[in-house]
Formats: sequence, structure tokens, C-alpha cells
Amino acid sequence: MNAETTITLAKGAHSNPEEGMCLLEAASFVAGEAFSDTPQCVSPVLGSFGRALNDALPTDKRQELVPLIPRIIGTRGDGKDERRSYLALDWLIRTHLPTFLDLAIPDEATKIRALQPITDLATAEAAGPVVRAAGDAAGAAAWDAARDAARAAAWDAAWDAARDAAREFLAPTVEKLQADAIRLLSEQMIDAA
Repeated sequence: MNAETTITLAKGAHSNPEEGMCLLEAASFVAGEAFSDTPQCVSPVLGSFGRALNDALPTDKRQELVPLIPRIIGTRGDGKDERRSYLALDWLIRTHLPTFLDLAIPDEATKIRALQPITDLATAEAAGPVVRAAGDAAGAAAWDAARDAARAAAWDAAWDAARDAAREFLAPTVEKLQADAIRLLSEQMIDAA
């Protein structure tokens, strides 16, 4: 990518560069490949994570991925995908999940954060029962909250109010997780050192 190339990343899949480009489509474009969101030059693990992250980010945060385009090119077949997979899984379980659990069931979040880093199949399997227990607890908490909200007001009004309150309440948490995900991709997953 040269200094004259200006890329603005967009959400979703596109038919051609003029219509827009996501992170992976931009990588295919810069690499000179056929325009695609599954470029042959990018690790499938980075591709999967990058597509999900690209589409989850708001427009302004998505542009923070642009400097990563040249770094993800040439990563297919570099022998680092197993490590990248465990880095992503570890982040999802020990960072992403407990960040949301902190909001309703902090004891479960603490248990998940205490798990050993997920670096292989054995540590992933060991995390399973703890994650499932947290899921059960979260499900119960969600049903309790929904039942209480429905009792407090008319169904539609309760859900509208709950949705609006949740958006406002969750905004700082979501912004932190977005920044963490960008940092994970840029500082750990690409190089998988």
C-alpha cells in the first residue's frame, strides 16, 4: 500500500472496490488478487477474525484496521494459525465473555478470568465446564431481568426502555472490547509470537 492509496473500510461484503471494501477485500485489492473477502494471501484465521471485527466496529473505529492491511498480506501458510486460533479463543473466553458477565454476574466473570490461558486443546477443554456454568447463570439472570421488566410496565414499553438503557449502559463496555479486539489482532494475532 503506498502513500497515494487511500482506503476507507466499510462494513459487509462488496462486489468491487468502487462499491466499498472491508478489511479482507482491501487486502485482496492491495495484494493484486481477485477482489474477495477471502484472499489467498491471508491466513484463514486472520481472515475470519478480521471479517467479524471489521463488521462489528463502527465506521470510525474500523479505520484503525487500515494500517493492518499490509501486515496481514502473506500470512497464509506461515505456520502460525494454530497459535492464532488459541489467541482468539483465549480472548473470547477470558476477556470478551467476562467483560459482559461483570455487568450482571461478576462472580462468574471472576471464575472465567481465573482460567489458565487457553493455549492448546487441553486448556480449551478445561475451560468448557466453567464457561457452560457461566452461560447457565447468565441465562437465568437474563430471564429474571426480562420477567421483572415485563411486570413493571407494558411489554413493548418495557422492552423499548430496556433496550435503550442497555445500549447506554453497555456503550463503554463495547468500546473497550472493540479497542481490545483491535489490539489483539494488531499486537498478537498477526505475528503470533
